[in-house]
Amino acid sequence: MNAIISCIESLRMRLDRHRKDDLKEYPTRTIFIDPLLQALGWDIRDPDEVELEYPTIDGKSVDYAPKINRKPVLFIEAKQLKDPLTDVKSITQVVGYAANAGIEWCILTNGVTYKVYHSTEKVEAPDKLLFEISLDPKETEGMSIQQVGERFARFSRDAMAKGLLDEIGEQVFTTGKIRKALDKLFMEPPSSLIRLIHSTIGDDTIKPTQVKKALKRLWAQTSEVEVPSTYDKVGVEPDHHVVGKEYSEDHHIKGKPQEVVELFRIIDKFCRELAPTVVQRKYLAMYIRYTYGKDIFCCVNLQKSGLRVWLKLNYPNLESPPEYVRDVSNIGHWGVGNIEVAIDSLERFQSAKVLIQKSFEENKRLK
Repeated sequence: MNAIISCIESLRMRLDRHRKDDLKEYPTRTIFIDPLLQALGWDIRDPDEVELEYPTIDGKSVDYAPKINRKPVLFIEAKQLKDPLTDVKSITQVVGYAANAGIEWCILTNGVTYKVYHSTEKVEAPDKLLFEISLDPKETEGMSIQQVGERFARFSRDAMAKGLLDEIGEQVFTTGKIRKALDKLFMEPPSSLIRLIHSTIGDDTIKPTQVKKALKRLWAQTSEVEVPSTYDKVGVEPDHHVVGKEYSEDHHIKGKPQEVVELFRIIDKFCRELAPTVVQRKYLAMYIRYTYGKDIFCCVNLQKSGLRVWLKLNYPNLESPPEYVRDVSNIGHWGVGNIEVAIDSLERFQSAKVLIQKSFEENKRLK
């Protein structure tokens, strides 16, 4: 990990120098991509470990094909430094190259941002995006250098050999598929499910139509909208509300990697289940906030590389706070709260949820 972090720090300094340069693809590869791959344990000088210009079935080539036991496990397609990596044709191309070659994972990069796709998912190419990570500190605000390094290490040689991406992908994409299936089952329950629940209840006074309505009520998520007259951001910058405009979940998850979307849904469920009949969720322009009564205890902002969560806790009162928690009591930020928690994985959420619950309980105690 030390080598990866050292490389990231070095590349960040190069980024400051080259940001205004119109670097084409080749110098982008030489200056940014090659050193990072080396730090991740891939020997780009050894064609048995990384094959450059790997041939595809249509007679073209992909820029890098890292290998384990001389077999490609990842395709990496490079673009010039200023490429925004949003072109659907480019995304579809690299995903198609990987899928056609039987390679599960592929990356599209401009040397700064790395977008990791699961090529065999049965969705549109842009929706195959599992996660993305950037060398640019502006794109990973709130994340420590250790966290950034851990994200890059997900496609290191050691991690690919251990199947780490497979493990993360299975967790994220499978959870999403099951969630969609449950949405369909509970919002439009088949008669077989209604009969099963009805017989399990064992109460003949409850009619099947009541079971169906209850399922919808239990599963449906509230989508309350609030357009406040004041703003929550510390300082003078507002939350960029447009008066009268309504915000929804789609506003926040659009274009975000699947891992970030699933993390949000997990934290959303956790917050609302702290007090199901009392906790309210509000979608604002830049974040989602959760209140107990009228008081806010948690605010969540979805970024491309993870979640930023603000909690109403005082940093000095925390006992040995982890490195992914920082004091923002004197730093401008969206939402309400004196501490900011950077959550970029399910494991991070599992360790951070005690802080969310603490914020909720302290807020509740003051009621």
